[in-house]
Amino acid sequence: MKRKFALVSAAALATGYAMAAEGLYNVGSEAQQSIPLKWSVGVDVTYDDNVNPGGGNPKDGATSSNAYVGLSFVNMSPQTTWDVYARLGALYYFDKPQAAGSDSFYPQARVGVNLTHRFNERLRLSSRSFLSYELEPNYAYGFATSRQSGPYLFWQTDNALGYRWSERVATYTGFTLTGLSYADVQDQDRFTWTIYNQFRYQLTPQQTVLTFDYRYGQTTAGGLAQDSSDHFLVAGIEHRFSPNTILITRAGLQLHQVSGGDNTSNPYLEMALNSRITEQFSLRAFVRYSVEPYDTVQQVGQSLYDFSQRETFRIGISGDYAVTPMLSIIGGADYIPAKFNDGRRVYGLGPLTANGGLTEDMVNAYIGLSMKFNDNLFGTLTYNYTDSNSDITNHTYNRNRISLGMRYEF
Repeated sequence: MKRKFALVSAAALATGYAMAAEGLYNVGSEAQQSIPLKWSVGVDVTYDDNVNPGGGNPKDGATSSNAYVGLSFVNMSPQTTWDVYARLGALYYFDKPQAAGSDSFYPQARVGVNLTHRFNERLRLSSRSFLSYELEPNYAYGFATSRQSGPYLFWQTDNALGYRWSERVATYTGFTLTGLSYADVQDQDRFTWTIYNQFRYQLTPQQTVLTFDYRYGQTTAGGLAQDSSDHFLVAGIEHRFSPNTILITRAGLQLHQVSGGDNTSNPYLEMALNSRITEQFSLRAFVRYSVEPYDTVQQVGQSLYDFSQRETFRIGISGDYAVTPMLSIIGGADYIPAKFNDGRRVYGLGPLTANGGLTEDMVNAYIGLSMKFNDNLFGTLTYNYTDSNSDITNHTYNRNRISLGMRYEF
């Protein structure tokens, strides 16, 4: 009995560092069985009634196609698990957007590799890495608040060693590297390195783990933005309500310092939920509140200001419901309110400092249908609505998109 308890504890303690490589929805789970190589090819056709929102551009509608090819597979052995996926494609506008600097053709790519290696019953290596090059921001990555005018490259690698010291106590120690760069947007490039240590205590054999994290990160900013550093002290709980439902939540303190600026202390919160409520209905959600180093340079009047305090609250939810074995309803929403404080003029002739309390609220929601025609052929129809209200110059807009897609898997 003790041997069985030790193995269950090891599995629960080895859940790993959540909120990691694939965005804020990730809850640190790993593949449970091998899956053979699967290919997919598809195309989406989209009508966008505001293809270049923000930036003072006139409202401009356009139709585009996004053709892609993808692959995925999972390979498991008693010691090592590989989980690999990739999607390569291209976005083509039949009507070239009118905004200056816009193109008709944009290549796109998403690639991810997750590795877990168990050296023995106590020691394991966990590595989660991905890369994304695309035009539309994925709000679950945790950096975007609005559409930018050009493509971006976003990548992250999270690597840690986990060690189970006893049946109840374990630690994860690792580092994270994150990069963000834009082809056509100034002052928003970022590179962040973070080191962390997580202490884990198994409160119950199969359900609950208590955690305490210390993280330290430094962000190098491009252009007119200032470099920054952060200390995080957070405590949390990971609770598995059932084999299909897990909740991870952490809260604590963030100590934020901008190069040449003052130290500030702010509350920090992160949460992720993954649940298959019934055989037909599954749900995922995340919450994060923090001071973020992204999108800190903004236009106010005729000047540019770098805001050292960009407090951002991110809420996301997505789900799907199988009406029949062939038809599913899919949907989701993101709500991202942000507040900009402590602005310092970096370009222009305005006041040296900007008034604090500038706000921005962004809502993005979608709903659609997914149809399975046979074992290989799938179709989708989705509607997406985005609304942004902002005190920042040219950041207020709304946007509607309708997409029709077909996908073949083999």
